[in-house]
Amino acid sequence: MIATTTLVRGVFLLLGLVFTLLGFVGVFLPVMPTTPFLLVAAACFARSSTRLEAWLLAQPHFGPLLRNWRDHGAIPRYAKWLSLGGSSLGFGMFLLAGPSWILALVVGAGIAAAMVFVFSRPDV
Repeated sequence: MIATTTLVRGVFLLLGLVFTLLGFVGVFLPVMPTTPFLLVAAACFARSSTRLEAWLLAQPHFGPLLRNWRDHGAIPRYAKWLSLGGSSLGFGMFLLAGPSWILALVVGAGIAAAMVFVFSRPDV
């Protein structure tokens, strides 16, 4: 039983580190999201390392967003609009590649569903 608990904590720790790395890569690459990866990383650290969870939540740029999500399920209004703008820009660039209408419809529906979810969350 102890070995299983240690193994599970190790897996969550490894996943937290990987998602943190992906989140920080997303800061510099416009096609990679940042916050969703850091949200998953914080959840993984909550199950494996309270020290790393506290470090992530204390980050000046991302900590408040992560804490608002964890405590209230809330997204700041400016982040919602940035999300809509970035998704719209990305979808426009996708359309310039000339996808089939079915693929464009599926991708557009996925983006629309994501935006409905984002805008349904409470404001901070």
